[in-house]
Amino acid sequence: MTRPPRIRATQGANLGGAYAHNRRVVIEALRLNGALSRAELARATRLTGQTVSNIVADLAAEDLVIADAPVRIARGQPARPYRLNGGGAFALGVQIDRHVTRAVAVDLLGAERLRLEMPLPNGGPETGLPVVYGLVADIRERLAALEPGAGDRIVGLGLAMPGPFGQAPRDYDPWMMSAWQNRAIADELAAETGLAVTLQNDAAAAAAAEKLSGAAKGIDDFVYLYFGYGLGAAIFVRGEIHSGNHNNACEIGMALPWMPHGGLGEPIEHGVSLASLCRWLSLDPAMPDLFPEIDDALTSGTAGEWLDAAGARLKWVVQILETLLDPDTIVFGGAIPPSLLDALRERLQPLLPSHADRPGRELPRLTIGGSDPWMVATGAAAEPIARTFDPRFSAIQNGLVAAD
Repeated sequence: MTRPPRIRATQGANLGGAYAHNRRVVIEALRLNGALSRAELARATRLTGQTVSNIVADLAAEDLVIADAPVRIARGQPARPYRLNGGGAFALGVQIDRHVTRAVAVDLLGAERLRLEMPLPNGGPETGLPVVYGLVADIRERLAALEPGAGDRIVGLGLAMPGPFGQAPRDYDPWMMSAWQNRAIADELAAETGLAVTLQNDAAAAAAAEKLSGAAKGIDDFVYLYFGYGLGAAIFVRGEIHSGNHNNACEIGMALPWMPHGGLGEPIEHGVSLASLCRWLSLDPAMPDLFPEIDDALTSGTAGEWLDAAGARLKWVVQILETLLDPDTIVFGGAIPPSLLDALRERLQPLLPSHADRPGRELPRLTIGGSDPWMVATGAAAEPIARTFDPRFSAIQNGLVAAD
């Protein structure tokens, strides 16, 4: 018996789905522009005045927007500006790394309200998960004390860990966190906290932080190049992150370059990462004063040879990402000292020739982002905010499903 062909269709949007999307568009306009009147919102979003009025009324009823005093701009009735209420929604972010776990609470505007961290003991999830659970409980309790009612306005929890996920266990490999990466940590954390939990790799989480309130704010198509313990990247297309089928999209640090003498070299991050620099300087990546030690090495010139080699490899990475993905810009940052980010930026110039080097660019080929060890945790918290409030095609699809 011949099986009928499988039909893969894209769902259309009904009125409910369109309204959910339009809400997100209005929220984004307020996030990018600050306070706007309903007329200004209609012009910015190209929605009808009645649609904007209905959405603003709903958002005000949910305490997501605040009405400011009317302002007279020209002849006629004064216009009342509306702005996002930062305290209208909150999200939590948790980072699980090799030596530490961090938790952050952010508000609707992406502003950080609280941050906590704890050392992560050896032994993988069996010993580490109780520490993570305690950290989340602690930050929720502190957030509720800081902002009464905030506990009822937490829209989700973002979880970030180093990738890649779903690989064959390689516990012998010090670059991997196999025990964590091959366990359903997000499901366990959701069961423990009662919150919706979304898992990302650390590069994707840091990219979400830049998109919400950093160097990529207002940019829909970009690649984020993340320099941390390893080297990773994240892709934003039309305002949404492309995670791949297994949350492993753009694990550029695992790429094997072709060597001049023939054959493949070692993964690129083995020579371009914080772990690589620590190995070069004989430093323990878990040491509490790691960043000052790196600052000293940069000042003394001890890391000069490593910087030259890392910069040459990063030039190749940037050129490959531009060639494959054609982004508006590549945002470069990570969980590193500002001095190291600046030194790497210098080594990246001049960038290699690329079709991205075209006249009339509105954005530079390379945009420098933040350098902060808390970026990943902050970005993990940014993801539930983005998932709930940013314009996404999935919002239209979800509206359709809800209406059905």
